[in-house]
Amino acid sequence: MKPKSSSSTILLPVFVPAAVIMLLLVIGTSLNPEAAGELFGTVLNYITETFGWFYMLAVAIFLMFIIVLAFSPYGSIKLGPDHAEAEYGFLEWFAMLFSAGYGIALLFFGVAEPVLHFASPPLSEPQTIAAAKEAMQIAYFHWGFHIWSIYGVVGLSLAYFSFRHGLPLSMRSTLYPLIGDKIYGPIGHTVDVFAILGTMFGIATSLGLSVSQINAGLNYLLPDLIPVNITVQVITIAMVTAAALVSVLAGMDKGVKRLSILNMVLATALMLFVFVVGPTVFILNAFMENTGSYLGNIVERTFSLQAYQLSDWISNWTLFIFAWTIAWAPFVGLFIAKISRGRTIREFVFGVMLVPTFFTFFWFAVFGDTALHMIMFDGYTSLISEVQNDQAIALFKLLENLPFTEFVSSLTVLLIITFFVTSSDSGSLVIDSLAAGGRSDTPWWQRSFWVVTEGAVAAVLLIAGGLTALQTAAIVSALPFAVIILIAIFGMWRALRIEGHRNQSLANDNHLPPHLLKLDAWHDRIDYMTQQPTREKVLNYIKGTVVSSMNEVSEKFAETGWLPDVNYDEVNDRVVLELRGGDNVEFWYEVRLSEHEAPDYYTEAMANKLPQEHHYRAEVYLRRGGQTYDLYGYQPESVINDIIDQFEKYLHFINESPDILPWRMQEHDDDITLEQGSVFDK
Repeated sequence: MKPKSSSSTILLPVFVPAAVIMLLLVIGTSLNPEAAGELFGTVLNYITETFGWFYMLAVAIFLMFIIVLAFSPYGSIKLGPDHAEAEYGFLEWFAMLFSAGYGIALLFFGVAEPVLHFASPPLSEPQTIAAAKEAMQIAYFHWGFHIWSIYGVVGLSLAYFSFRHGLPLSMRSTLYPLIGDKIYGPIGHTVDVFAILGTMFGIATSLGLSVSQINAGLNYLLPDLIPVNITVQVITIAMVTAAALVSVLAGMDKGVKRLSILNMVLATALMLFVFVVGPTVFILNAFMENTGSYLGNIVERTFSLQAYQLSDWISNWTLFIFAWTIAWAPFVGLFIAKISRGRTIREFVFGVMLVPTFFTFFWFAVFGDTALHMIMFDGYTSLISEVQNDQAIALFKLLENLPFTEFVSSLTVLLIITFFVTSSDSGSLVIDSLAAGGRSDTPWWQRSFWVVTEGAVAAVLLIAGGLTALQTAAIVSALPFAVIILIAIFGMWRALRIEGHRNQSLANDNHLPPHLLKLDAWHDRIDYMTQQPTREKVLNYIKGTVVSSMNEVSEKFAETGWLPDVNYDEVNDRVVLELRGGDNVEFWYEVRLSEHEAPDYYTEAMANKLPQEHHYRAEVYLRRGGQTYDLYGYQPESVINDIIDQFEKYLHFINESPDILPWRMQEHDDDITLEQGSVFDK
């Protein structure tokens, strides 16, 4: 593997505005924290009162869109070429998207939110059975399907346009079906700037929650040594930022993935501990009842804004959580897009929506219902006032009433820290990629810059106005980004309709399948099926028969006005024929040497005759991915006919799709990316 270059990959029209806005915010807030805090509060009230309906409507649209998409015929489309395989196993995938998504939020709100809603519910009488049921329904609603639909639509659109159509892994790419190449201009730059700001403030809010909980936990464990104040919290931010810096320099696989898996192990262990030593049967009963209540009332709660009540409850809770999630969406969405290449749309939706949601429901049942059980049945009513005085201490006060308090509380502090580090390092990688135009091969110093900047923004906002300032920054930055997500949804739906039309037009084409053109005599076909070609034989076939056939057919196309180009790639053992005509017609036909395990149907006698563990194929690849058939053994005439047949199908699709997107799609596989600057440079 080549070492990464230390030269800059910064996209200045994106980096400069985002950096300047954050710098001005940090400086202005530092100069007058009190005035900044008052301003944050005023802006927060205005946004939630004026645009609360828009946030709720947008989230409802996100949820409906992603559910419809999962059950539609488009659900079988892969996030990548048709031959792409998932890069990460399911458990690794879930661990990373969960850790980056909202592990911090579950630790902070898992106990605090049910207790606070039980003490002061929006509709029921406080501290009653009805209040307990309502408290858990609200917690499920705030952290259930709606949250993951926001993350899901952003991650899905990013993965689709990047891995399926070769556009940059950046928010600007989601607008390509609507504005085309203008995504590379001012409009695209503006979209990415908003994405960076939303991500930065969303992460800063999470870091503020984490650091206050870490401070509360350390004070609980060491009350004489560590007080609860801003100084301790800023020092904690600095220390954890340093740890995040180490992780982000290690990269995705060595740093982020390993920390994510550690997070999941610790979080699951903590949850199972409370489940076992707590009121286990009550938890199971409550989990079933709460889930049913949530599903039964999901439509009403989705559109509820408490319009007939003079209360700021909806602003302080539902709107804040949804807006905070929208602000986080470019970060979490881009991060889960990075780790979801090769999955189908249906796999993506079910994986992102169902598994994290029901894990979350069980988490709240374990921690929230255990807390309510302590209050309602064990007489621990003082937990209410303790949580109302300091939400950050809620989890530790719960653990105080369970066995092995000090050990488990220490483990919890470690878990919060690892979630803190994971959010910071994965968020930095995402922001760095956005500021580099979607590139991931950025130098170490660029990634380091964003890690440090995240810590600085979180610290300054915490000093200026505490969690209110962080909350305001997240909600304000979410407003323009919600509009961008809605536009992206429309663009993706249009792109999927075009792709579906392409597949239908190709399916209706009546050309003979390629394998019927393969060999001239039946005994040649038997020889082909029973032999196991070596690497040298297949490679010589590609260099000889395939290349000469491509050159021959290219000469004829050139005579008719097309622009053919044949290139052989010595590094990756493949040859590509490109045909261009006008601005929107670009046909791609590739034959690639591929290695496979020897098939099971070879007999022992054949294996002795051909003692090799692998067999090799000359596979055909088009723009939409691998075609799953082997060209090895075709006569030159058959190779040419296959090229012409595939080209004719391509023209048939273009002719049947007058509104075809002029996408310059790139081919991707596990090891190779064809893009400008590759081995195919002229």
